[in-house]
Amino acid sequence: MRSSVRTPILGALTALALTVPIHAAATAATTSTTDRQPSTAGEKTTQKTSDDGFPTGRKAQLEKYVADTWHSFEAMVDPATGLPTDNIGGDLTAASRAGYTSPTNIGAYLWSTVVARDTGLITADEARERMSQTLETVEGLQRHEPSGQFYNWYDPATGDRVDVWPDDGNEVKHFLSSVDNGWLATGLLVTEEAVPALAEEAHDLRTSMDFGCYYNPAENQIRGGFWDEDPDNDAAVLDDYCDMGTDVYYTGHHYGALNTEPRMASYLGIAAGQIPARHYWGMYRTFPSDTCDWSWTETKPVGEWKTYDGERVFEGALPYRGMDIVPTWGGSMFEALMVPLFVPEDEWGPQSWGVNHPLYVQGQMEHGLDEAGYGYWGFSPSNNPAGGYREYGVDQLGLDGPGYTSDQERTDVDQPFEGCREGSEAPTEYGDGVVTPHASFLALRYKPGAALANLRKIRTDFDAYGAGGFYDAIATQSGQVSHEYLSLDQGMIMAALGNALTGDDLRHDVATDEMRSALKPLMAQEVFASAPRED
Repeated sequence: MRSSVRTPILGALTALALTVPIHAAATAATTSTTDRQPSTAGEKTTQKTSDDGFPTGRKAQLEKYVADTWHSFEAMVDPATGLPTDNIGGDLTAASRAGYTSPTNIGAYLWSTVVARDTGLITADEARERMSQTLETVEGLQRHEPSGQFYNWYDPATGDRVDVWPDDGNEVKHFLSSVDNGWLATGLLVTEEAVPALAEEAHDLRTSMDFGCYYNPAENQIRGGFWDEDPDNDAAVLDDYCDMGTDVYYTGHHYGALNTEPRMASYLGIAAGQIPARHYWGMYRTFPSDTCDWSWTETKPVGEWKTYDGERVFEGALPYRGMDIVPTWGGSMFEALMVPLFVPEDEWGPQSWGVNHPLYVQGQMEHGLDEAGYGYWGFSPSNNPAGGYREYGVDQLGLDGPGYTSDQERTDVDQPFEGCREGSEAPTEYGDGVVTPHASFLALRYKPGAALANLRKIRTDFDAYGAGGFYDAIATQSGQVSHEYLSLDQGMIMAALGNALTGDDLRHDVATDEMRSALKPLMAQEVFASAPRED
């Protein structure tokens, strides 16, 4: 199965200030009945290098990155529909646009257009016109009417649902993804809050999407998605979770791990009242440590059982290089840090997410620089420089036993699970490590100086930068580069840069009163088992 987040997480059973954040001095955005105006053009900072490691002129560097990254979106969008393609070649020509797009890509374009406006790259009028065209096309997209959910693949040139895969002519099994619909709804929510003239249209589209249709109350978790016709998949489960009036074919798996990007769909569903708040406690921080039933996972966690709102939760974390970190499923950056581009988890949960997010970045850094010795860091699903698409990550930061690996050779670490199984000796060397720039941008909030230094080194040492900003992925030993731009990855970069340059505009857009009242009380009471290394 292809996924527009491009990562088949099918195996998912689914405030520690390490540096001064770039956002520390940002002021809250004010509510207005008119579109926000672009930032003052030409304003630059010229301070000397500060304690956080930023070089002189850091704002100018961020503005350069956001301008070039936006240029890739301008090239990816079909002028007839306002839909972005899934990916485009490094030459940014119309001929190199992919013939398919997804709900995630559309959501990324919507929020990126708001960033372009708020950073002064385009006018408010242009942003409104672009987004209006996109919304008009989205209103006409074929979707699953009983649930209001959108299919995974559309033709960006026509808006038609993709029935035959353009790359190979194979028939498409029409899938409706909880992850992808979550990111489209996020883009619609940003539109609703940031562009008053389009608020009603965006609101109607967003609220017609029922995320409760993914929620399985028996497991207190959401499914990966469903097919509305028989997918010829033995693992598919026939059911109807939201009284849509007809059974659909759900994926055999649930998204059971909390620290993965499907939690955005969970948050939207909880905030809308479509999914009960208890679902937040139904996702695993890690699996329990008191039984060998979970010994197929990465390693034995540390932690203890706690009770919140009457729900028992195992507050577990995985030990890594002297730190205790709540893992993602596979060990990648975007699983952990795409959601907090929009939801201020670290602010609402200072003893949970506020501790874990910076530790997760620290773990990724230490893997790339110290453990594997690549000289670079930032591992996340991306294009494979050798061709195709692949999941990259830090194996030990993933809950799954095999996890995602950071090099082309798939060098993994077979850790022991105390009392249940023995591991193998740790690898003494790694191969051709693959880094993706979007992972560094995701780390910008938590390790700003280190993130910019890593990006600067990647740009200096490799043919890693083009007219649309950083290319998608770089193999650090061979020097092989994937000279493509992916709308998903560019969208993460735009969101990270937009928050850095505007004082968290996107966070303010998504952290509505509805979101805050539903989610903040859950996050505020939780204490993760995460802990920094003892000096």
